[in-house]
Amino acid sequence: MKLIVGLGNPGREYEHTRHNVGFEVLDRLARRHAPGAVAKSKYHAAVLDADVDGERVLLVKPTTFMNRSGLSVSEAVQFYKLEIESDLLIIVDDVALPCGHLRFRPSGGAGGHNGLADVEQKLGTPEYGRLRIGVDSSGQIPQKDYVLGRFRPEQKLLVDPSLDDAADAARCWVKNGMAEAMNRFNQRNTPQT
Repeated sequence: MKLIVGLGNPGREYEHTRHNVGFEVLDRLARRHAPGAVAKSKYHAAVLDADVDGERVLLVKPTTFMNRSGLSVSEAVQFYKLEIESDLLIIVDDVALPCGHLRFRPSGGAGGHNGLADVEQKLGTPEYGRLRIGVDSSGQIPQKDYVLGRFRPEQKLLVDPSLDDAADAARCWVKNGMAEAMNRFNQRNTPQT
């Protein structure tokens, strides 16, 4: 079994913000691999059971706010007794990457991301997979305001196809592992159709 967690903030006011790209990728995965399924409330999250090419995958959207995402992740990991290094993938926004770029990493630091920092603190390790989705640098806008804002039209043209690519990338991770997913998806400078 695999656990894919999309980070974001709950509530309509946060829908389609830069910080919620993780939620948007999970929505795409749910439509593809759990059509018609209804999310259950468990582990401080909205949880869907999906089948990704014969592999059971739990799709998790924490219902805590971003900076408390680790609570949900750690509860699900502990309940299913998962191997953090191989069975967990966190999907998250990244202001250090150009809009629409994808980057897998098998481990690493939080990079200033409060959601990842909380996940690392609750799991007690930075050794878990993450798929970062570029949302551009905040520039002169305070970062908190920027990530809670919506994409500009020119950014949306880049990010929408990359969210589909990210769902493909997550499927690749489930089927073929981190190394293959990195090889196939980290090289993409722009989303490919």
